[in-house]
Amino acid sequence: MVKNIGSVDKALRILLGLVLIALVLVGPQTPWGWLGVIPLATGLINFCPLYRLLGIHTGK
Repeated sequence: MVKNIGSVDKALRILLGLVLIALVLVGPQTPWGWLGVIPLATGLINFCPLYRLLGIHTGK
């Protein structure tokens, strides 16, 4: 896997993922918040499969 996520994109994905997961645990407790696992995981591994399919690269 070639890294295709830049540092700003990575930070935003991790933040978004944590916020969505926190909503499940603290907020309205709907299962939709578990979708936060996806941006969190892609941010932590620096790779987004959708970006690869679309040919997007936000890194240097």
